[in-house]
Amino acid sequence: VVSWGSGQTSLSSSQFLRRQQVLQLYRKILRAIREVPAEQDRRYLKDWAREEFKRNKDATEEDAIRMMITQGNMQLQELQRTLKLAKS
Repeated sequence: VVSWGSGQTSLSSSQFLRRQQVLQLYRKILRAIREVPAEQDRRYLKDWAREEFKRNKDATEEDAIRMMITQGNMQLQELQRTLKLAKS
């Protein structure tokens, strides 16, 4: 079992890269959420993102993690598309 937060367990190179992907995705989502005009919507989306990542933080199955990253990227793209449409 790998615990990414503890710093006690060493990660394989693929686990390290996957962790970097997850953190990068989380940062991108939070950056996109900052562009949401309504404060209440921003707060809701930020809470949603935090809960999703927290809920899945102990996932260790490579295929499941890859799928979650793909799904997260699709949700990020949808948010970015929605923001772009709202601005035009």
